[in-house]
Amino acid sequence: MVVWYAMWATVCAALACALVAFAHTWFFSYHVGRSGLVQTLVDDLEISLAIAAGQGAVALVTGSVLAGFGRVLDKTVLLGLLIGAFDFILNFLQMVVPRMEFGWAPDLIILAVAAAAITAAGGVKASAA
Repeated sequence: MVVWYAMWATVCAALACALVAFAHTWFFSYHVGRSGLVQTLVDDLEISLAIAAGQGAVALVTGSVLAGFGRVLDKTVLLGLLIGAFDFILNFLQMVVPRMEFGWAPDLIILAVAAAAITAAGGVKASAA
């Protein structure tokens, strides 16, 4: 169950970040010609997929730790969607309001903590599930 949830969380995060990448490429970046547009889009998508994979790994580790404590994940579809929604909102706000951009290290820490917190919030005692 935890592995499937981690894959779902990765997909949700990847789709949310990809939406922001498309918006960034079309509306918020300057590029010279089609090759510049494609290069910007590919770079943004690469970063988006890397971030999503990291969040999936955090979800997997957090879910495994919860399982070690006798807890199971409940409402995993909703949890994955929450991770994707958090990613979209954070990345979109940082793109629209540049002062909200903290830098790579703080952003990655925020996204990892959010994925762990959302996953942990979905853990319930095994007997309750």
